[in-house]
Amino acid sequence: MKFLFPFFVLLVVCSCSLTRKASTSNPRSLIITDSTQYGIIIIDPDFDRWYLVNYTPAKEYSNEYYRARNQVGVINWNDYYARNHFNRVIDEYLVYDNSIDYGIDVNRKLYWYFKFVEENYKIRLIH
Repeated sequence: MKFLFPFFVLLVVCSCSLTRKASTSNPRSLIITDSTQYGIIIIDPDFDRWYLVNYTPAKEYSNEYYRARNQVGVINWNDYYARNHFNRVIDEYLVYDNSIDYGIDVNRKLYWYFKFVEENYKIRLIH
């Protein structure tokens, strides 16, 4: 069986203004800064290749669609995390506030990451 590298999803906010960190003790923590622009970094050795193969503009959805699906995905992800299911893959609690519009780039990448997890690890998240 292929060794699964630990991964995490980290929402990073880019800003030139003052920075507030949610936690300084855990390198996997969500970093929050004073800004309106958000970014996402997904650390999984196979995701980028999978994304390039599977995503095309023909499969594009609206930002509202991505936000709705991501809300479901985050709820399921955090439920698995709380119940300690799939802990080799789901090893971190996700903070995703659906009242915040992270932008289509972040929402799209998070959605496709959930699709990647579903396909590669057979973990049901957004369906």
